[in-house]
Amino acid sequence: MDIPKKVKLVEVGPRDGLQNEAAQVPTAVKVELVNRLADAGLPVVEATAFVSPKWVPQMADSAQVMAGIRRRPGVSYPVLVPNRKGLDAAIAAGAEEVVVFGAATESFSRRNTNCSIAEGLARFSEVCDEALKRGLRARGDVSVCLGCPYEGEVKPEAVVRVARELYAVGCYEITVCDTIGVGTPGTTRAVLEAVAGHVPIEKLAGHFHDTYGQALANIYAALECGVTTFDSSVAGLGGCPYAPGATGNVATEDVLYMLNGLGIETGVDMGKLIAAGQYICDILGRPTHSKAALALAARARARQLELEL
Repeated sequence: MDIPKKVKLVEVGPRDGLQNEAAQVPTAVKVELVNRLADAGLPVVEATAFVSPKWVPQMADSAQVMAGIRRRPGVSYPVLVPNRKGLDAAIAAGAEEVVVFGAATESFSRRNTNCSIAEGLARFSEVCDEALKRGLRARGDVSVCLGCPYEGEVKPEAVVRVARELYAVGCYEITVCDTIGVGTPGTTRAVLEAVAGHVPIEKLAGHFHDTYGQALANIYAALECGVTTFDSSVAGLGGCPYAPGATGNVATEDVLYMLNGLGIETGVDMGKLIAAGQYICDILGRPTHSKAALALAARARARQLELEL
């Protein structure tokens, strides 16, 4: 099957990657990470989230992060907002794009946003309406599309319901999220084909956590379906506070390595990307989860030793 010749990578590390950290990451570190990722050529860097610090304390400094980042021309810096209060705070901080997030199951919706699916969609309708009036763009994420930690299997029809509504209220792009990383290429294809019957495939994005090691395979399946936008997290950082056991989003370095091997254009510099991942891993005091970053670093060290001999 034909696959796209160009792909947009949406870097979610500064938000999705750091929101689960127990120890507070300094604001200056978050700002530096966002800047390094933008400098690596990533066209979209999800900078932070305007959510309740009571529930997500790691995002309590969202306004300071937005004030500190160096906005690179041509790069988008979307922020997550759960409701009108979050939107107002994001607008005050100078955000130009927001992300609203629903769920494909009632249980996850209540755990993640403390409301039913219907109540959440009503909130997001208000948020998107006001955001569009203010000249902002809105993106919509649909969580647990390929499996739910509370309800198990998720039918494609459940995903269609939420994706269709988010698209109808003005989201320019809808992200199909495998929040707990249980999807396979077969289930990925089934969900995307179902949603594409209601939302144009060019308006869909993929967001795959790598809990079962299926993320790259799922991305390839999505490429075969015609999807050209994918979320990823530098160094494979992250998880989900409402999805016990879920590992981080697929590592941006691993996705880039695969796309480079397929001859797909991204505009992202691998060397600068790996350096950004190493920067945040050094701060957090743990190794990268990216297999590509580890392998390329080992190869670079071997070459350096050869030169020194």
